[in-house]
Amino acid sequence: MGLLVVGSVAYDSVETSADKVVEVLGGSATFFSMASSLFAPTYVVAVIGEDFREGELDRLRRRGVDVRGIERVPGATFRWGGRYSPYFTTRDTLFTELNVFSDFQPKIPVEQTGAELVFLANIHPALQLDVLNQMKGPRFVALDTMGFWITGEREKLLTVLKRIDALFLNDEEAFALSECGNLVTAARRIRAMGPRILVVKRGEFGSVLFYDGHALAMPAVMLEHVVDPTGAGDTFAGGFMGYLASQPVIDVRALQGAMVTGTVAASFCVEGFSIDALERADLSALAQRHQQLRTSTASLDMDLTHARDRATSRG
Repeated sequence: MGLLVVGSVAYDSVETSADKVVEVLGGSATFFSMASSLFAPTYVVAVIGEDFREGELDRLRRRGVDVRGIERVPGATFRWGGRYSPYFTTRDTLFTELNVFSDFQPKIPVEQTGAELVFLANIHPALQLDVLNQMKGPRFVALDTMGFWITGEREKLLTVLKRIDALFLNDEEAFALSECGNLVTAARRIRAMGPRILVVKRGEFGSVLFYDGHALAMPAVMLEHVVDPTGAGDTFAGGFMGYLASQPVIDVRALQGAMVTGTVAASFCVEGFSIDALERADLSALAQRHQQLRTSTASLDMDLTHARDRATSRG
């Protein structure tokens, strides 16, 4: 029955060292679905204002995304603006205008309540819980959150964590939630809260998967030209969940494949503003970049092996 994502569809205004754009298509559900729909039927539940351009929805439709769950209501669409430092080391939020998103009450279309996989993007924990109560027993549920909910709505967030399979966080959020500054210990504490799988996103340093007592560190794809990192984390989650939705069994091997797929998908996102670069990415392009990632990691293994062999021969 496919993959359901509940999150935001928005307009972003972004300034980076590459250029500046105003009111381009953004939002967590947008970036997520552009990646996930390459692998599985994807349904988006979100809210937009009466000012939202129909052509933007057509971009999602052309990708095969089901947009029937995107509700158009009177008012203005959610808007966000940000500026990145020259080397993408920091980001300043210039404005956040929630507009119609401030009253968002997710309504899952009846025909989509049977979705097998669910991704709850970064929205209020109470709304995430409400979505789960509308679903008919999905086989896998993942959730994203942020520091604002971790500190301001901790009890509600802990309630939701008991009902999910996987949690996506960055390292600072993992430290805040676990109240621990060591990533391995933080992962153990967070998994004890409910999610058996933890994915820690680390930007240009890749990501780490914690599952069943094991940890898998995945490097990012090395790129010469980065245009805009906005949406990379949501794109990573979309590739991750889309890949899992295509697998008959969610086991260690499937999770490893999901980590690779999310990493590769995110590498396309940062090469353009909005979803421009993602629109040009297809399965063939992802496969080529996957080979690029494999080559870089395999060369590291080979170098280590040669070093060991040389050390043995000297002995």
